[in-house]
Parts: sequence; C-alpha cells; structure tokens
Amino acid sequence: MIAKVLLVVFYVFFPMAILYLCRKFPMVNKLGSVVIAYAFGLILGNIGILPEGSRAIQDVITTITIPLAIPLLLFSANVRSWFMMAGKTMLSMAAALIGVIVVVATGYLIFRGGGMKEMWKVSGMLVGVYTGGTPNLASLKMMLDVNPDTYIITHTYDMILSSIYLLFLITLGKRVFGRLLRPFPIGIKGKTISYTQLDGRDPYEGIFSRRVLGPLSKAFGISVLIFAIGGGMGLLVPENAQMVLVILLITTLGIGASLIPSINRIDKTFELGMYLILIFSLDVASMANIREFTGAAPGLFMYITYVVFGGLVLHVLISRYFRVDSDTVMVTSTALICSPPFVPVIAGAIRNREVIVSGLTVGILGYAVGNYLGYIVALIIKSF
Repeated sequence: MIAKVLLVVFYVFFPMAILYLCRKFPMVNKLGSVVIAYAFGLILGNIGILPEGSRAIQDVITTITIPLAIPLLLFSANVRSWFMMAGKTMLSMAAALIGVIVVVATGYLIFRGGGMKEMWKVSGMLVGVYTGGTPNLASLKMMLDVNPDTYIITHTYDMILSSIYLLFLITLGKRVFGRLLRPFPIGIKGKTISYTQLDGRDPYEGIFSRRVLGPLSKAFGISVLIFAIGGGMGLLVPENAQMVLVILLITTLGIGASLIPSINRIDKTFELGMYLILIFSLDVASMANIREFTGAAPGLFMYITYVVFGGLVLHVLISRYFRVDSDTVMVTSTALICSPPFVPVIAGAIRNREVIVSGLTVGILGYAVGNYLGYIVALIIKSF
C-alpha cells in the first residue's frame, strides 16, 4: 500500500523536478519537458521496480489527467479572435488542415500493409497532433483506446520529425518559402502582443504566489466540475462511446467557459494544464514496454514522415494558389506541426514579429478543433 502511495506521489510531483531541470540547464530545456518526462517514464517502467498492481494506478492517472487538462488549456483562449483572423491567415490554416487530412488518408492507404497494428487509430492521432498538439494526441489516445506502446512510438517519431522540420524552418525556411510564395506585405501592423510566453521568462514563474494561486485554484475547481459533468453525461451512453463523449463534451465546455471574462482572465491556467500533460506523459511512458519497440513496423516512421512533409507540400501549393505570403504560411505551419510555443522562435528567425499573434491564434484554435477533427477522420479511415 505504501509503495502505491509513493508511486502516486512520484507521478504528481516529479514533473516539478523536470521543470526545475529545464529552467536550470539550457541543454535540458532544448530537449523539452515532455521528452524528459517520456525518458524518465520509460526508465521507470522497464527496470522492474514498479509495485504489483501499479497498472490500475496508471490507468486512473491516465483517465483523470487529460479530462482535467483540456479545459485548463482552453480557458485562456480568445475565441472571439478566431473569428477576427485576417483572411490570409484563415486561408493558410484551411490549406494546412486540408493538406494534413489528405496526406493522412492517402498515407494510410499506402502504408497500412506495413504490419503496424491500430493504423487507423494512428491516423486519427496524427490529424489531432498536427492540428493541435500533444494534448490532442493524448486525448485521442483515450478516445480511440490506443495501446500505450503504439502511442509512445507514434509520439517519439512525431517529436523526431517535428524537430527536423523546425530545424529546416529556422535555417532554410525563409529562403525556400520566399522562392515559392509571395513576400509578406510591408506596412501591416500587428496587434499588441499580450501573450506572457513571449517575454522570455519561465512560464511557471509566480504560480505559487497568493495573487495567482487563489484564482488558479478556482479555475482548477471549474475544470473538475466540467469533468464531472462530462463524466456524468458519459454514463448515459454505451460504454464503448463513453470516453469519446466525455472528451468532446469537456472540450466544448472548456471553449464555452473561455467566453466568460472572469475565467478567461485567470493567470497560468494554460501552464497548469500543461503540467497535467507532463503527469500524463510520465505515467503513460511508464506503461510502455521498450521490448515492443524493436518490433515496431518501419512503415510507421515512413507514414509519419509522409504526413509531415507531404502535408507541407500541399499546404504550400494551396497557399500559393490563394496568394498567401511566405511568413504567414511559415508561422501557421509551425503552430500546427510543432505547436504554438514555437511560433515566436520562427518569427524571430524570419525577423517578423507581426505574425506572432496570428500564428499563436491558429495554434490555440488547433487545440480546440483537434479532438473533433482527429476522431472524425479516424472513423472515416477505419471504414476504408
């Protein structure tokens, strides 16, 4: 019993140590907190020290963390800004989404014979992660009941290829995109940048201060309430549809709550949601069996490579037809493929801060729609 309690304490509080390491050591921070969480989780789960009956604890943590994280990630979203995006930004996002869906579907037809189990589920996760990010990947894992080994392998390949893509954008992106697309219109003024993650400070700084902790506790309570409502509604449908309804309902309620100013203004809700994602990452990685990785179908890596770079090609072709500028395409693609926190990195690389807000807005909108889109595409592909 004591061992199980200690395991729960480890899962809940060890991500604090991971964040400390990221803040203290720049090289560790470059790897990213999620990567570090996966690494520690894989070590924990494969050295034989987990107590008997730990799988039940792991399943509970998996079931709790994602539904609690989703509303917190969405509370700070500016939904009204989604409908105020410039026409070219909206066109670029639409082109990127069309590109991802097309390459995921065609890639499934090409690579489904490679021996990889649950390929249709992987297809749904890929749509989710390349529309939103890791939270959507995790949500769709639950919605589609994906095996932990499949999830970890998919996310590992995703992180490798996304890193390669990000390096391409930083080094050669401006030159390559500049040859294929029209230049960014000179003289366009961006909105005032109010995103705290752009000021170069630790995003978790001050989270335990009285000014932040009180309102943040209320936000967490609201997230628990949304989870309870979603869970209660889930009991009204057949068991095989419960998790799907719960996640989609929680996503919808989280978006709705973001429209309430008193909730939308609460500081650090996004960071608290990402902390829960770290707990999930540590937990689910400790459920994976490294020995299973050796038998992973090589076709999966090729499939994800095809999705990332094939989707990029379609994105550029469609954007070229609609005369979307190169900078907008780059930040839109970054927000969807690599996730919103990398938007300022690319904006700095191309020396254009005017596109930061539109890029971040696309990314947050991607978080909101990724669960819906990924699940729908997975069901369609399953019928192929």
